[in-house]
Amino acid sequence: MKVFIGILIFLAVITVITLIRAIFWVPKKKTYEPFEDEEVQLNEYRRNLSDAIKFKTVSQPDPKDVDWNEFEKFHKFLEERFPLVYKNLKHEEISDASLLFTWEGTRPDLEPIALLAHQDVVPIAAGTENDWEHPAFDGFDDGEFIWGRGALDMKNHLIAVIQTVETLLGEGFRPERTVYLCFGHNEEIVASANSGAGSIAAVLEERGVKLDSVIDEGGAILNVDVPKILKTKLAGIGIAEKGYADYKITVRSKGGHSSQPPVHSGIGEIAKVTRDLEGHQFKAKMPHFVYALFTKIGKRVSYPARIVTCNLWLLKPIVTLVMKKFPPAASLIRTTTGVSMAEGSPAANVLPQKSSITVNFRMMPGTTLADVKEHIKKVVKKKDIEIELLKGKEASKVSPTDSRSFKILEELCMRTDNNYIVAPYLVMGGTDSYHYENICDCIYRFAPFEVDTKYLLLTHATNERIPVDCMEGALKFFKRYIKYMSKE
Repeated sequence: MKVFIGILIFLAVITVITLIRAIFWVPKKKTYEPFEDEEVQLNEYRRNLSDAIKFKTVSQPDPKDVDWNEFEKFHKFLEERFPLVYKNLKHEEISDASLLFTWEGTRPDLEPIALLAHQDVVPIAAGTENDWEHPAFDGFDDGEFIWGRGALDMKNHLIAVIQTVETLLGEGFRPERTVYLCFGHNEEIVASANSGAGSIAAVLEERGVKLDSVIDEGGAILNVDVPKILKTKLAGIGIAEKGYADYKITVRSKGGHSSQPPVHSGIGEIAKVTRDLEGHQFKAKMPHFVYALFTKIGKRVSYPARIVTCNLWLLKPIVTLVMKKFPPAASLIRTTTGVSMAEGSPAANVLPQKSSITVNFRMMPGTTLADVKEHIKKVVKKKDIEIELLKGKEASKVSPTDSRSFKILEELCMRTDNNYIVAPYLVMGGTDSYHYENICDCIYRFAPFEVDTKYLLLTHATNERIPVDCMEGALKFFKRYIKYMSKE
């Protein structure tokens, strides 16, 4: 009886401590001085973005299939619209159609900064052309949105960067650090052997350039509104991105006429392989930057919700278990396995002699291409399989959150709105920025456009569009970013 009473007392004390701890478990108050307003050319930006979308700069896996004339016309468009950039910055065409601009700083002893963007867009899925409310390459501006392929990925970003430089040049600004503008031409071709960004990075490395920082596409500014729990804006800064691998797995069988089939044809055998892979996922583990993201958000939720969030350190195993049940959340904590393609017999009445699946893996930082291959060998019970890497790239390095550049990014966000939550996160897709790892340790992925999630989901989809009301804030961000980041 005494033991039972003791347990009750212990639980009561823990509960009281937790209730009290949750009250005081809030972020440290830090007041950020608001910025003075920045002059930007919003109407000019809208016109330039609308016209930029009209160029069908579609990248293709095979360079022979690319309409290079569209890229040439786009380059001429940039030169016409941004004359000060072309007059004052050194500009080079790298690889097939990538662009490198060099804005010489006044302090050559300081490490330069680089702003990245890509010119290319993904094609329109065949048969969906008429599903667009406005044609995909018209760049239609209805006053509320600008519509078209590239509106969000990422001609909005590219035009914002180059127009900001044009504006600063017009105001007589000169950076202390040299500023590079690096515009690749085939980012949408994952793990391309002929990457334009890779070529730009290689040129800079050959010239002995060591970058202070890189900023590329990545997280947007999201409105978070959970009634009575949390209402804020989340600025996610990507400090790493997942790796990518397409593995083709093949089983061979006798084949023959379908009128005399075995118990399991080659398709049946490859189905077992699929079951083994899907039934043996990679181990889930919450990375430190995901924990940091949850902690920052947790400190901002209302009481009594903080009673739960203040104990994340204790509940981490349970949270991880729950996240595994939801694919978007699971992708934050483990290498994912996606069986996406299957091949078999060329005819319905022929048993396949060769059956295969293509599996897409998105690797967490720390998991390599070789690790994925070993995982396949380990979990697939059928050992006489053929494993072929079709294409892949390793996961990126993880950039620090205590660097000068990350702190400036955080300050730029917080001085814009003191209620922001600025937190590091993992980018699920790929960007051009990983090509710069040999010449830069501080690589961040952040697009300063405040866009509702429902519009972000239209990236690469039908009716891609960008809200006009997010543009002014992005232009001001880039202007301040160049001013602050190019200082000593």
